[in-house]
Amino acid sequence: MAGFEHVALVENDHQSCETLRLNRPKWNVIEGDLRQFKGASFKGIDLLAGGVPCPPFSIAGKQLGAGDERDLFPEALRLVDECRPKAVMLENVRGLLDPAFQDYRKRITRTLKKLGYVGRWALLNACDFGVPQLRPRVVMVAVTAAISDYFEWPKHSGHRAPTVGRALYPLMSSRGWHRVDEWRDIASGIAPTIVGGSKKHGGPDLGPTRAKRAWAQLGVNGHLIGDLPPEPDFVGMPVLTVPMVARLQGFSKRWAFSGKKTPAYRQVGNAFPPPVARAVGYSIQHCFEKRVVKTLLPFGSCDSFEDEGIGATA
Repeated sequence: MAGFEHVALVENDHQSCETLRLNRPKWNVIEGDLRQFKGASFKGIDLLAGGVPCPPFSIAGKQLGAGDERDLFPEALRLVDECRPKAVMLENVRGLLDPAFQDYRKRITRTLKKLGYVGRWALLNACDFGVPQLRPRVVMVAVTAAISDYFEWPKHSGHRAPTVGRALYPLMSSRGWHRVDEWRDIASGIAPTIVGGSKKHGGPDLGPTRAKRAWAQLGVNGHLIGDLPPEPDFVGMPVLTVPMVARLQGFSKRWAFSGKKTPAYRQVGNAFPPPVARAVGYSIQHCFEKRVVKTLLPFGSCDSFEDEGIGATA
């Protein structure tokens, strides 16, 4: 969506790989452990991008950081050394900016500096880019020292994100629900952060108790994920379906998810919203062109998320 062509996509989850293959059959999807992947054959690529696992830094976990076996920042830095891209983009949860991880962030930045890159950290909210969800995420962008002065973080789109009611109205009304207009007026805010969950837990839901209360205020039952939109005579709070959650993450209507409901929902919930990835990708592209980004095209509402692709990935 930001103009990058994917040369390799590395993922260890089978259903996620199947989703990539389903939507982009020509992509080079490499299914396996990132620790076993070697990047030397991709030396000189423009962008190395990824979302390293968040449990080591999430407030929902123990926040073990480098002491967590799931921490893949060292592997990302290894690939930077092997690939020597022009730019690096890594995404993670808000907890990575906590004071407890200040030294950890500094170590990453120092390592990148030794490799010839200038690294920056920022907290970006998905709702600032037209996504109807709060979803604060930490993004680290590093570019080669020669072009570092030309990088600027993407600016607020200038347009308010659509409400949950507006974003989901076409899907929620698709089976003729009589009370959909009433529900749309209740769902008059943006969504709380959608949680993907872990394979160690049970079926999909919309997060912890506090999140479920926030969903209830929007007229949504957050205790489970449904299979179909409400029927005409449905009474009560509707549940979200996987396509609805995908819409709240900013995915295109045309992007399909492989697998049954639980693995499909986890793919959506753990994703980096495509409109935010696109915004950061544009900033990196402009940096390559040695033009400082002052503004970005307005991203508008979910109705505009019809671009081909999922984001700047590699």
